[in-house]
Amino acid sequence: MSIKCDKWIRRMAQQQGMIEPFAEGQVRQSERGPIISYGTSSYGYDVRCSDEFKIFTNISSAIVDPKNFDSSSFVDVQSDVCIIPPNSFALARTVEYFRIPRDVLVICLGKSTYARCGIIVNVTPLEPEWEGHVTLEFSNTTTLPAKIYANEGVAQMLFLGADEICETSYKDRGGKYQGQTGVTLPKA
Repeated sequence: MSIKCDKWIRRMAQQQGMIEPFAEGQVRQSERGPIISYGTSSYGYDVRCSDEFKIFTNISSAIVDPKNFDSSSFVDVQSDVCIIPPNSFALARTVEYFRIPRDVLVICLGKSTYARCGIIVNVTPLEPEWEGHVTLEFSNTTTLPAKIYANEGVAQMLFLGADEICETSYKDRGGKYQGQTGVTLPKA
């Protein structure tokens, strides 16, 4: 496997619709001033967080069960910022919609700006031929409330090209998160 560069990312986004919407370079400013950067970097693509959040709360004293997840454990918020309670987490989604080629695996890593504040971004790999908005999980590891900014950079996607095309892709398997839009909760 080899990591894909900026030229490849631009070509795949523009010709194959791999990332929509797409920023050809790093965007560091908005009409409101400086932002946490997003867009194409040397060997990756920095994604933005949308303004749709699900903030975890233990108001109903539920047990967190991935096979039988209680959606009432979340409070839905639509805002330019999300305040995550201490030692808690929130779900969000990327602004960008992805269409992953059959010979590529994508790994997501949190941006250092958030990591240096004790905010961890967790995303499982985007598998070959998966498509959709990426559901992002933000863990606040601190004892203080933490802020996430919508429509700004939150994580970097790294595109790994395979030496050989897989026999069975995520699409071939009929993966349960195929084509997801919005913030998607766990499915059994």
